[in-house]
Amino acid sequence: MAQAMASMAGSLQVSGSTRLHGNRVASVTRAGFTVRAQQQQQQQVSGEAQSSRRAVLSLVAAGLATGSFVQAVLADAKSIKVGPPPPPSGGLPGTLNSDEARDLDLPLKERFFLQPLSPTEAAQRAKESAKEIVAVKKLIEKKAWPYVQNDLRLRAEYLRFDLNTVIAAKPKDEKKSLKELTGKLFQDISNLDHAAKIKSSPEAEKYYAVAISTLNDVLAKLG
Repeated sequence: MAQAMASMAGSLQVSGSTRLHGNRVASVTRAGFTVRAQQQQQQQVSGEAQSSRRAVLSLVAAGLATGSFVQAVLADAKSIKVGPPPPPSGGLPGTLNSDEARDLDLPLKERFFLQPLSPTEAAQRAKESAKEIVAVKKLIEKKAWPYVQNDLRLRAEYLRFDLNTVIAAKPKDEKKSLKELTGKLFQDISNLDHAAKIKSSPEAEKYYAVAISTLNDVLAKLG
């Protein structure tokens, strides 16, 4: 019985020492992992530092090279001759009034935005505008109402400007009758514009005929 107890105690002592020995091994092993991790981290930091140094050195080298290149270019650069300011506009057709101020507070029909011409040239341009107004008939037949309005308004503004130039150059006894006839023409064109606005084919055809008749009377007085 005493021998059995002694053998059991011995086995317990051996197993206990084995566990303690195992704990020491485990602790040593964990310490080894910690050391290796710290070494790897230090190596990674060292590698990043070296990469940063290389990047900085590359930037410095590039800056020096660029500075040398710029200095070389500046050394070979030639002076540029600066001439006098350009002359005012008006030397080319259609640019005579490009330097003049625009009064944006005025109504569109009174705003000075077209190229002024002589009375003879204005009369010729008025005839061209009249042809464009006559051509609106095709758009009315197609019921292309936005295009009818756009063409009428554009050509009417040219026509108004040129007719005012022609009327201003007419003798006093001719100015009144031509001015009254011109006023009737633009009222007829305004009526035609309104017919296009409400998209009424009968009204558009009616006022188109009236406007063209008045337009022919005006052109007859231009000569």
